[in-house]
Amino acid sequence: MRDWSPVMGLPLWVWLFVLPSLIAVLCFIAGPRIERLLRPIWRILDGVYFASGVIAACFMVTILLLIVAQMVARWTGVALPGTTEFAGYAMAATSFFALCHAMMRGAHIRVSIILNSTAFLKKWLDIFAVFAAAVIATYFARYAIKANAFSEMLNDRTQGQDQIPEWLVKLFQLDISGALEGGATLVYTPIWIPQLAMSIGTILLAIALWDTLTRLLVTGKNPIQSETVE
Repeated sequence: MRDWSPVMGLPLWVWLFVLPSLIAVLCFIAGPRIERLLRPIWRILDGVYFASGVIAACFMVTILLLIVAQMVARWTGVALPGTTEFAGYAMAATSFFALCHAMMRGAHIRVSIILNSTAFLKKWLDIFAVFAAAVIATYFARYAIKANAFSEMLNDRTQGQDQIPEWLVKLFQLDISGALEGGATLVYTPIWIPQLAMSIGTILLAIALWDTLTRLLVTGKNPIQSETVE
């Protein structure tokens, strides 16, 4: 962890792993006594997960629209370059934005054959599994962000035919004045822009797993429940 730079005087791994673990220990010790304090935070996080799922659904519809546009372009003989690449970006965004929402709805595969043996084993194995998943997801999020920043530093561009307006790139860089002054010049898509979905999605997944751990320790029940399909 030598490349984990300090943030506010402490190494980054302390903020990402030690601090959430200490919060989890506090939740285990306090138990239901702090449930009323945490419920407003849980409601806000549930809204964030739902919004992430809505964004994933919008990107899924975008894939459909791009495929339809590509079909119409072929029938009419109109050139529509870049649709395949944009559809790929939308598919990646759909997958990553849906991670936290799908997990909270019980859509991820969970092997529960051992959990159903005894109540004691179920409780502690569930806690261990969620904690391990939270640590792994946090590692994933950290290196997803690092890959995103590395792509931006190298100014890595797409090798396909997809191009976007230069003002849009400035907007993603939070250069508002540059976006307003930028024209309609098309540039090849910087790889770090579609990678933003990966970074955001993995961050939300890590937050959702730490959130799940705290709820499990406070209430004694895992909030991840599969939806019943009749």
